[in-house]
Amino acid sequence: MTRIEAIEEYNRAQKRGQRDYREKTLRGQYPYLPVLDDLLENVGVESQLPLGVIEVPLDLVVGTKTAGRTAAFASNFMPLLEAKSEFGNKWISLCVSHVEEGIRDPIRCFEYMGRFYVQEGNKRVSVLKYFDASSVTANVTRMVPQYVDTPEIRLYYEFMEYYPRIKLYNITFSQEGSFAKLQTSLGKAPGESWTDDDRADVLSVFNWVRKAYLAHGGGSLKTTAGDVLLLLMRLYPFQELKNQSPDELSKSIDAVWDDVLALGRPDPVKLSVEPSQPDQPKLLERILPNILTNTPHHLKVAFVNERTPETSTWTNQHEFGRTQLDQVFEGQVQTVAYHGAVPGSNDDALVEQAIEEGADIVFTTSPQLVGASLRAAVRHPEVRILNCSMDMPYASIRTYYTRVYEAKFITGAIAGAMADGNRVGYLADYPIFGVPANINAFALGARMVNPRVQVDLEWSCLPGHPIENLMDKGITVISGRDTPMAGRPQREFGTFMVLPGGALQDLASPFWHWGQFYENVVRSVLNGAWSRDKSGTDGKAVNYWWGMNSGVMDVLLSRELPHDLRHLAEILRSGITSGAVDPFACHIVAQDGTLKNEGLHGFAPEQILRMDWLCDAVNGHIPEYDELTEISRPMYRMQGIHRDRLPAEKGASL
Repeated sequence: MTRIEAIEEYNRAQKRGQRDYREKTLRGQYPYLPVLDDLLENVGVESQLPLGVIEVPLDLVVGTKTAGRTAAFASNFMPLLEAKSEFGNKWISLCVSHVEEGIRDPIRCFEYMGRFYVQEGNKRVSVLKYFDASSVTANVTRMVPQYVDTPEIRLYYEFMEYYPRIKLYNITFSQEGSFAKLQTSLGKAPGESWTDDDRADVLSVFNWVRKAYLAHGGGSLKTTAGDVLLLLMRLYPFQELKNQSPDELSKSIDAVWDDVLALGRPDPVKLSVEPSQPDQPKLLERILPNILTNTPHHLKVAFVNERTPETSTWTNQHEFGRTQLDQVFEGQVQTVAYHGAVPGSNDDALVEQAIEEGADIVFTTSPQLVGASLRAAVRHPEVRILNCSMDMPYASIRTYYTRVYEAKFITGAIAGAMADGNRVGYLADYPIFGVPANINAFALGARMVNPRVQVDLEWSCLPGHPIENLMDKGITVISGRDTPMAGRPQREFGTFMVLPGGALQDLASPFWHWGQFYENVVRSVLNGAWSRDKSGTDGKAVNYWWGMNSGVMDVLLSRELPHDLRHLAEILRSGITSGAVDPFACHIVAQDGTLKNEGLHGFAPEQILRMDWLCDAVNGHIPEYDELTEISRPMYRMQGIHRDRLPAEKGASL
């Protein structure tokens, strides 16, 4: 390159800088490079950590260490001074050197919160950015911020923990726990370091994902390209992603774009608390309903279950619900069930088989099948897929469950009235979404009829024998498992009483009307109401969380229940169904003494679903992940109330 050509390049770079300067000034923004010393003026720095000479992504070099050269550059690192200045002459000489032999001398810079600020080598950075270089060699010192409990600092400290293993700055995330999940997706142990080949492979895929993400408009979202990469790696084996062409990767991102939008929201899940009603049809729609509203007149509905009706009460209940569809929509709806889906083994194949055999709607009836559901939704966006789980932030499918706490409030009132000695027992299964609300509602129901009652809490997900523990304490009224379990006494579920001599007497049990739930969903598809809740249109996933007012949740009352208590239960059931009774619209104090509610109003549905505290009527605690039995941990990883705080597990998958 001749010097005259280099001067022309400088003039073009200067025009870029001047344009950036004008645009920033017109928008009222600072038009020069950010200065690290200014940023740190009121920020505590824990320490300075030398990282040595590393390769730094140029798009992360954003400013200068000191204010000395600030006015020489626009905020995009392009020059502002005249070409004839000493600054301009040096820039032009560097331009010639870069074209002819490359800029090799490392710059010196400081890294703070994942961004780099140049101490020596601003002009080298400017030249490299002008020629769209991807990285620069740099001698880096990290400025470690003092720890404060904010999302930004927690994310950064997590990055610092993983940096020695991955040695990459390019990939960032917006959600905690993501680096651990990245390790898992690559088949790495939590402390295992990446090889040079690992870095090259991941960067190769990431760079194409990033380009496609930005082309989709990702630059304006709160999510990062790293979030999208991790989402894709949950759906596809990494080797498969490596083999995808740039066009195929772009199509893969397009297929999960609704899920990308959901990831970027602070509240990614929209709770639907009752079935949507169709709009009133217009005259022509009444005459030609299926043609003008595009609603189907015949549906095939498939159910994919983990177990069989013979081996699982849970599956048997869903099967009973399926047969209700056959009866209610005879001639209009055809149903079929697929049993024995094993997550990570044949679950994808069974969901795919259901779709290949003509299913328009697929219900997968356990949280462990959410991965197969999501992967099928990406392959078949025309099929409506629903997974029985809570608070899953995936907009390409819908999830569903019921408001069990409403039934627990009623059974709690029954338990409080029947208990001797002001103590009742409660067996919870997993510390997952909705379960603390169930416990609290039960305790509040018991307190309503007996202000002195205390609820002793045990967990089936912890080692030991929880029912026996409660009985050993002399507790005679217990809320056990919600459904019968193989190998346990038949009456040891629902709320029951331990009679003298050890016999068990049924009092009341929560009951799921899955048939009514499935009828509501199918009817919404047939009458056009489904589109009213369309998942992904506003960047949110839809979670059906219906209760007694929708007919999908109820309480079965024992014939042995005293008449007056049965009358009370009926009053509460009627009040909850009509909306006149709210279990949480009362004075509530948590175990730590915090006033949670003064009693004027209840909680919003999202607050109930995500409760992670217990009221002061409960004796016991919400267990942490490390306390759980090994067999219980996978469920916590799927649905646990603090699942996002967990490190990923080697070999785990969606």
